[in-house]
Amino acid sequence: MTGHAKGTFDVTTTALAPDEATGGPAIGRYALDKQFHGDLEAASKGQMLAAGDPAKGAAGYVAMEHVTGTLNGKRGEFAFQHNGAMDHSGLHLTVTVVPGSGTGELAGIAGTMTITIAAGKHSYDFEYTLPAAMQ
Repeated sequence: MTGHAKGTFDVTTTALAPDEATGGPAIGRYALDKQFHGDLEAASKGQMLAAGDPAKGAAGYVAMEHVTGTLNGKRGEFAFQHNGAMDHSGLHLTVTVVPGSGTGELAGIAGTMTITIAAGKHSYDFEYTLPAAMQ
């Protein structure tokens, strides 16, 4: 089954203490707390690692977040993996469902999310698939 979900989300990032395993203060660590609205009604918690100089338009980040809620009426949990970078050519962001992370009615989910930030507001467009048995 192929699905599509759109909506908005609110995100709070909180700086975490530097960690020697991540290279100390050169790599920032942040807690993520999100609320998704729309076709994905869910909450997520995660962690992000970031480096570079965003003020100068050159930086990168990776993140993992655990999502719990309903997707077009199907209840379950899954994880997103983020890989983002920005440079003089713009923002390059990939957000994918972590294989094997789906539970409940979302077991076997796969997909990719596009995030748009405009006028300080966050929105998403999520293309996903579920196994035929989950229809």
